[in-house]
Amino acid sequence: MATTMKPVASFAPTEARPDKESFSISDLCAEFEVTARALRFYEDEGLISPERRGLSRIYSHRDRSRLAWILRGKRVGFSLAEIREMIDLYDVGDERRTQHQVTLDKCRARIELLERQKVDLDAAIAELNDFVAVLEGRATPSK
Repeated sequence: MATTMKPVASFAPTEARPDKESFSISDLCAEFEVTARALRFYEDEGLISPERRGLSRIYSHRDRSRLAWILRGKRVGFSLAEIREMIDLYDVGDERRTQHQVTLDKCRARIELLERQKVDLDAAIAELNDFVAVLEGRATPSK
């Protein structure tokens, strides 16, 4: 069964929603289709830092943008450490040039790895198809 990946508009932090000053945990859970537990995990990992008002968590536009980066990064296979490195570079103060270059380098390296894995997967699928054909008597085994 094939799985589909939901598209995300951009790898870069999302544009701030002008209609809201802040976001509740419910807002972000609904928007990004994640659980409250996931948001609390990212908070525990120091990836997002909501303001606390009593027992409530209030998320800023910054938290929302970081969450978009986290989810995109996870979807394409980056570790949380790699994601942290990329999003923390936002604050370097060089107009995001370092963040851009590091992210670009990591994305290119990830593409190369996935391309190699794709070749390996295609070879394994072909081998399995050949084996199934032999087992079903449609082909003769090769030596």
